[in-house]
Amino acid sequence: MTTIAKPNVKVMSDPESLARTSVELFVADALKAIKDKDVFRVAISGGNTPRRFFEMLGEVPARSLRWNKIQLFWVDERYVEPDSQWSNYKLAADTFLAKVPIPRENVHRIPTEYTDFKFAAHCYEQTIRSVFGLEEKQLPQFDLIVLGMGAEGHTGSLFPNSYARFDTEDLACVVYVLDEKLNRITLTHPVLSAARHLAVLVSGREKAHILKEVMTSEPDDVRYPIHSLWPILDKVTWLVDAEAAGAM
Repeated sequence: MTTIAKPNVKVMSDPESLARTSVELFVADALKAIKDKDVFRVAISGGNTPRRFFEMLGEVPARSLRWNKIQLFWVDERYVEPDSQWSNYKLAADTFLAKVPIPRENVHRIPTEYTDFKFAAHCYEQTIRSVFGLEEKQLPQFDLIVLGMGAEGHTGSLFPNSYARFDTEDLACVVYVLDEKLNRITLTHPVLSAARHLAVLVSGREKAHILKEVMTSEPDDVRYPIHSLWPILDKVTWLVDAEAAGAM
Protein backbone atom coordinates (compact mmCIF):
# COMPACT_ATOMS: atom_id res chain seq x y z
CA MET A 1 0.00 0.00 0.00
CA THR A 2 1.41 3.40 -1.02
CA THR A 3 1.51 6.03 1.70
CA ILE A 4 0.92 9.57 0.50
CA ALA A 5 2.89 12.26 2.31
CA LYS A 6 1.04 15.03 4.09
CA PRO A 7 1.12 18.49 2.52
CA ASN A 8 4.04 20.61 3.75
CA VAL A 9 2.18 23.87 4.46
CA LYS A 10 3.99 26.99 5.68
CA VAL A 11 1.60 29.73 6.81
CA MET A 12 2.79 33.33 6.57
CA SER A 13 1.21 36.26 8.42
CA ASP A 14 0.46 38.34 5.32
CA PRO A 15 1.13 38.61 1.55
CA GLU A 16 4.35 40.55 2.16
CA SER A 17 5.76 37.74 4.30
CA LEU A 18 4.60 35.22 1.72
CA ALA A 19 6.47 37.06 -1.03
CA ARG A 20 9.61 37.38 1.09
CA THR A 21 9.61 33.66 1.92
CA SER A 22 9.05 32.83 -1.76
CA VAL A 23 12.14 34.85 -2.70
CA GLU A 24 14.18 33.10 -0.01
CA LEU A 25 13.07 29.72 -1.36
CA PHE A 26 13.91 30.75 -4.94
CA VAL A 27 17.37 31.99 -3.96
CA ALA A 28 18.14 28.91 -1.86
CA ASP A 29 17.16 26.53 -4.64
CA ALA A 30 19.11 28.57 -7.19
CA LEU A 31 22.28 28.62 -5.10
CA LYS A 32 22.09 24.87 -4.50
CA ALA A 33 21.48 24.01 -8.15
CA ILE A 34 24.23 26.31 -9.42
CA LYS A 35 26.67 24.90 -6.87
CA ASP A 36 25.77 21.31 -7.77
CA LYS A 37 25.57 21.55 -11.57
CA ASP A 38 26.34 25.11 -12.62
CA VAL A 39 22.77 25.85 -13.81
CA PHE A 40 19.36 26.60 -12.27
CA ARG A 41 16.34 25.77 -14.42
CA VAL A 42 13.11 27.26 -13.11
CA ALA A 43 9.55 27.69 -14.38
CA ILE A 44 7.27 30.41 -13.01
CA SER A 45 3.55 31.13 -13.19
CA GLY A 46 1.45 34.28 -13.52
CA GLY A 47 -1.57 35.62 -11.66
CA ASN A 48 -2.03 38.08 -8.83
CA THR A 49 -0.36 36.11 -6.03
CA PRO A 50 3.22 36.10 -7.37
CA ARG A 51 3.34 39.80 -8.29
CA ARG A 52 4.92 40.93 -5.02
CA PHE A 53 7.25 37.91 -5.09
CA PHE A 54 8.44 39.00 -8.53
CA GLU A 55 8.91 42.60 -7.39
CA MET A 56 11.04 41.45 -4.45
CA LEU A 57 12.99 39.12 -6.74
CA GLY A 58 13.96 42.18 -8.76
CA GLU A 59 15.35 43.74 -5.59
CA VAL A 60 17.72 40.87 -4.76
CA PRO A 61 21.31 42.21 -4.95
CA ALA A 62 22.99 41.16 -8.19
CA ARG A 63 25.87 39.58 -6.26
CA SER A 64 23.45 37.22 -4.49
CA LEU A 65 22.34 35.42 -7.65
CA ARG A 66 24.33 34.44 -10.73
CA TRP A 67 21.59 35.26 -13.21
CA ASN A 68 23.76 34.15 -16.11
CA LYS A 69 23.41 30.61 -14.72
CA ILE A 70 19.60 30.77 -14.55
CA GLN A 71 17.40 29.39 -17.34
CA LEU A 72 13.91 30.85 -16.95
CA PHE A 73 10.73 29.25 -18.30
CA TRP A 74 6.98 29.66 -17.83
CA VAL A 75 4.53 27.06 -16.54
CA ASP A 76 1.71 28.40 -18.69
CA GLU A 77 0.62 31.36 -20.75
CA ARG A 78 -2.60 32.88 -22.04
CA TYR A 79 -2.72 33.00 -25.82
CA VAL A 80 -2.16 36.74 -26.15
CA GLU A 81 0.62 38.96 -27.49
CA PRO A 82 3.66 39.23 -25.16
CA ASP A 83 2.87 42.88 -24.39
CA SER A 84 -0.76 42.20 -23.42
CA GLN A 85 -1.88 43.05 -19.89
CA TRP A 86 -3.02 39.41 -19.60
CA SER A 87 0.41 37.97 -20.46
CA ASN A 88 2.27 36.06 -17.75
CA TYR A 89 5.48 36.98 -19.53
CA LYS A 90 4.64 40.69 -19.35
CA LEU A 91 4.00 40.40 -15.61
CA ALA A 92 7.53 39.07 -15.13
CA ALA A 93 9.00 41.60 -17.57
CA ASP A 94 7.36 44.50 -15.76
CA THR A 95 8.21 43.36 -12.24
CA PHE A 96 11.71 41.89 -12.30
CA LEU A 97 13.18 40.92 -15.68
CA ALA A 98 14.23 44.47 -16.54
CA LYS A 99 15.95 44.81 -13.16
CA VAL A 100 18.12 41.68 -13.10
CA PRO A 101 21.17 40.83 -15.23
CA ILE A 102 19.72 37.72 -16.85
CA PRO A 103 20.91 37.20 -20.44
CA ARG A 104 18.12 37.50 -22.98
CA GLU A 105 18.94 34.06 -24.36
CA ASN A 106 18.23 32.56 -20.92
CA VAL A 107 14.61 33.79 -20.95
CA HIS A 108 12.32 31.26 -22.61
CA ARG A 109 8.81 32.64 -22.93
CA ILE A 110 5.97 30.65 -24.50
CA PRO A 111 5.73 31.85 -28.15
CA THR A 112 2.11 33.00 -28.41
CA GLU A 113 2.65 35.13 -31.50
CA TYR A 114 1.95 32.17 -33.83
CA THR A 115 -1.57 31.76 -35.23
CA ASP A 116 -1.29 27.97 -34.96
CA PHE A 117 -1.69 27.04 -31.27
CA LYS A 118 -0.32 23.53 -31.67
CA PHE A 119 2.73 24.80 -33.51
CA ALA A 120 3.40 27.26 -30.67
CA ALA A 121 3.19 24.45 -28.10
CA HIS A 122 5.51 22.34 -30.24
CA CYS A 123 8.03 25.20 -30.49
CA TYR A 124 8.01 25.65 -26.73
CA GLU A 125 8.53 21.93 -26.23
CA GLN A 126 11.46 21.98 -28.65
CA THR A 127 13.01 24.89 -26.72
CA ILE A 128 12.72 22.92 -23.49
CA ARG A 129 14.28 19.86 -25.10
CA SER A 130 17.14 21.92 -26.50
CA VAL A 131 17.96 23.77 -23.26
CA PHE A 132 17.78 20.60 -21.16
CA GLY A 133 19.57 18.48 -23.77
CA LEU A 134 16.78 15.89 -23.81
CA GLU A 135 16.44 12.86 -26.00
CA GLU A 136 13.08 11.64 -27.27
CA LYS A 137 10.69 10.54 -24.49
CA GLN A 138 12.87 12.13 -21.78
CA LEU A 139 11.29 14.54 -19.32
CA PRO A 140 12.93 17.76 -18.15
CA GLN A 141 13.70 17.96 -14.44
CA PHE A 142 13.21 21.55 -13.40
CA ASP A 143 15.05 22.52 -10.23
CA LEU A 144 12.03 24.58 -9.16
CA ILE A 145 8.52 25.11 -10.48
CA VAL A 146 6.53 27.94 -8.92
CA LEU A 147 2.78 27.37 -9.08
CA GLY A 148 -0.40 28.98 -7.87
CA MET A 149 -3.86 27.55 -7.29
CA GLY A 150 -7.03 28.83 -8.90
CA ALA A 151 -10.39 29.27 -7.23
CA GLU A 152 -11.61 25.96 -8.66
CA GLY A 153 -8.49 23.99 -7.74
CA HIS A 154 -6.54 24.26 -10.98
CA THR A 155 -2.79 24.79 -11.24
CA GLY A 156 -0.82 25.97 -14.24
CA SER A 157 -3.52 25.83 -16.91
CA LEU A 158 -4.61 22.32 -15.96
CA PHE A 159 -8.31 23.04 -15.47
CA PRO A 160 -11.01 20.73 -14.10
CA ASN A 161 -12.37 18.36 -16.78
CA SER A 162 -9.75 19.55 -19.29
CA TYR A 163 -8.03 17.15 -21.68
CA ALA A 164 -4.69 18.79 -20.83
CA ARG A 165 -4.70 17.02 -17.46
CA PHE A 166 -4.55 13.66 -19.28
CA ASP A 167 -1.85 14.55 -21.81
CA THR A 168 1.11 12.36 -20.85
CA GLU A 169 2.85 12.39 -24.23
CA ASP A 170 3.75 16.07 -24.63
CA LEU A 171 5.84 18.43 -22.52
CA ALA A 172 3.57 21.36 -23.39
CA CYS A 173 0.05 21.33 -24.74
CA VAL A 174 -2.74 23.65 -25.82
CA VAL A 175 -5.66 24.29 -23.49
CA TYR A 176 -8.79 25.18 -25.43
CA VAL A 177 -11.38 27.11 -23.41
CA LEU A 178 -15.01 27.17 -24.54
CA ASP A 179 -16.26 30.17 -22.58
CA GLU A 180 -15.00 33.76 -22.67
CA LYS A 181 -11.63 32.92 -21.12
CA LEU A 182 -8.47 32.91 -23.21
CA ASN A 183 -6.95 29.77 -24.71
CA ARG A 184 -3.63 28.81 -23.17
CA ILE A 185 -0.49 26.70 -23.41
CA THR A 186 0.68 24.81 -20.35
CA LEU A 187 3.33 22.42 -19.16
CA THR A 188 1.78 18.99 -18.74
CA HIS A 189 1.29 16.99 -15.57
CA PRO A 190 4.31 14.67 -16.16
CA VAL A 191 6.61 17.71 -16.42
CA LEU A 192 5.32 19.10 -13.12
CA SER A 193 5.73 15.72 -11.44
CA ALA A 194 9.32 15.36 -12.63
CA ALA A 195 10.54 18.58 -10.96
CA ARG A 196 13.01 18.44 -8.09
CA HIS A 197 10.99 20.95 -6.07
CA LEU A 198 7.64 22.69 -6.49
CA ALA A 199 6.30 25.68 -4.58
CA VAL A 200 2.58 26.44 -4.51
CA LEU A 201 1.76 30.04 -3.56
CA VAL A 202 -1.75 30.69 -2.22
CA SER A 203 -2.89 34.09 -0.98
CA GLY A 204 -6.12 35.84 -0.03
CA ARG A 205 -9.39 35.18 1.76
CA GLU A 206 -11.07 34.22 -1.54
CA LYS A 207 -8.84 31.11 -1.67
CA ALA A 208 -9.67 29.93 1.87
CA HIS A 209 -12.59 27.70 0.93
CA ILE A 210 -10.91 25.97 -2.01
CA LEU A 211 -7.69 25.48 -0.03
CA LYS A 212 -9.65 23.73 2.73
CA GLU A 213 -11.50 21.60 0.16
CA VAL A 214 -8.27 20.60 -1.56
CA MET A 215 -6.51 19.78 1.70
CA THR A 216 -9.34 17.76 3.24
CA SER A 217 -10.90 15.98 0.23
CA GLU A 218 -9.90 12.58 -1.09
CA PRO A 219 -7.52 13.12 -4.03
CA ASP A 220 -9.53 13.69 -7.22
CA ASP A 221 -7.40 15.27 -9.92
CA VAL A 222 -10.29 15.52 -12.38
CA ARG A 223 -12.30 17.71 -10.02
CA TYR A 224 -9.26 19.41 -8.48
CA PRO A 225 -6.30 19.22 -10.90
CA ILE A 226 -3.88 20.34 -8.19
CA HIS A 227 -4.45 16.91 -6.63
CA SER A 228 -2.20 15.60 -9.40
CA LEU A 229 0.63 16.73 -7.10
CA TRP A 230 -0.47 14.39 -4.30
CA PRO A 231 1.77 11.45 -5.39
CA ILE A 232 4.78 13.81 -5.14
CA LEU A 233 3.82 15.82 -2.04
CA ASP A 234 7.23 15.14 -0.55
CA LYS A 235 8.63 17.53 -3.20
CA VAL A 236 5.99 20.25 -2.77
CA THR A 237 6.17 23.27 -0.45
CA TRP A 238 2.93 25.17 0.12
CA LEU A 239 3.44 28.85 0.95
CA VAL A 240 0.13 30.21 2.22
CA ASP A 241 -0.82 33.50 3.83
CA ALA A 242 -3.00 33.68 6.95
CA GLU A 243 -6.16 34.72 5.10
CA ALA A 244 -5.95 31.80 2.70
CA ALA A 245 -5.28 29.44 5.60
CA GLY A 246 -8.16 30.84 7.63
CA ALA A 247 -10.59 27.98 6.98
CA MET A 248 -8.12 25.16 7.59
